[in-house]
Amino acid sequence: MPYGAHEAMEAHEILCEKTLMIEHFAMYAGQAQDPSLRNMLEHHITQAARSYDELVSYTHDYHAVTPQAPHMAQMATPQSIQYGLRNPAPAAPQMHGGRMSDEQIAASMLCAHKNSAKNHLAAALECADPHLRQMMVNGANQCAFASYEVFRYMNHHGWYQVPTLQDNTAKTMLHHHQPITGSFVGAAQRQGMHMQSGSTQRSMQMQGGGMYGTGAQAPVSPYGYQ
Repeated sequence: MPYGAHEAMEAHEILCEKTLMIEHFAMYAGQAQDPSLRNMLEHHITQAARSYDELVSYTHDYHAVTPQAPHMAQMATPQSIQYGLRNPAPAAPQMHGGRMSDEQIAASMLCAHKNSAKNHLAAALECADPHLRQMMVNGANQCAFASYEVFRYMNHHGWYQVPTLQDNTAKTMLHHHQPITGSFVGAAQRQGMHMQSGSTQRSMQMQGGGMYGTGAQAPVSPYGYQ
């Protein structure tokens, strides 16, 4: 098998997660009342199924699959988001079974996408195979876009309210950070050029026998680098 232990285990975990997401979303689609929520669910199921099949195909046949561009959620502007708390209703876990409300379904979707985005990115960091690593990154991006789509739906209905700070508090905190000045950038560039020049001189000395003797080669790293 051409995979390392870590990436094989991570791919297995991601495929299990995708399976559960597809099954849960299919159940939610059967209970959603709002047609727009139901359409979003069906779209997300299609995306998750496509991502699942691509990953399964690659892990079975080891043929590189052309990564699909992540779904781009409809572009939003800061003005389109409702900020501030507007008397949110008290909430507590519901112990009764039965049909889920659209708010519960949307919240479950959001939680699933957020967790999946984090898990995909964590898995990508453990992958040595470049194609598998990119698929994990694509999966993280796809879930990030999907979660934002769900957030906007919930925010529009008042189910996801965004608390804010007082304007002067936010500005005081954020305006503490100042842009890097041009003179500082110039000094950093000059320092980098100086270090590069010194490195070039040392390299020439090494090639001329200055460090390892005439005709001698520098020791080779066990990782394949000199």
